[in-house]
Order: sequence, then structure tokens, then C-alpha cells
Amino acid sequence: MGQKIGTERITREGGYLYYVGKDGFVWAAPMKHNKRGRKKKIGNEKIKKEKGFMYYVGKDGYVYRARLKNA
Repeated sequence: MGQKIGTERITREGGYLYYVGKDGFVWAAPMKHNKRGRKKKIGNEKIKKEKGFMYYVGKDGYVYRARLKNA
């Protein structure tokens, strides 16, 4: 559904939620059941974000973007 824009593969760890932050880097935030985890920056690739798109980390570990309908 989305367009692959990232070139760096992110290895996922259990108990974390992965997202592209406002600064353009991929971040991992601990889920509620992960009591010992801390928020951390993952990878070195900076994604240039554009308005009207949603950015996410796919199951294969690459960053994708999808167009928002009403943006």
C-alpha cells in the first residue's frame, strides 16, 4: 500500500513501538507491558517528511509512506 522510501533496514525488538519522529529519525518507544524499556533512537538515516503523508516502519524493517486522504 505504501511507497518504500527508506534504505536502511531496522531490526525490530519485541515490546517496542517503532515510529518516525518529528526530527526524521526512527524511534523505538516501549509498550505499556515493557516496564524496563526506554525510548531510543534507532538507525542513522534521516527521513525528509512531507505534508500529507503518514510515515511508518513496515514489517520488513524499511520506512514507508502512505498518502493521507483528507490532508
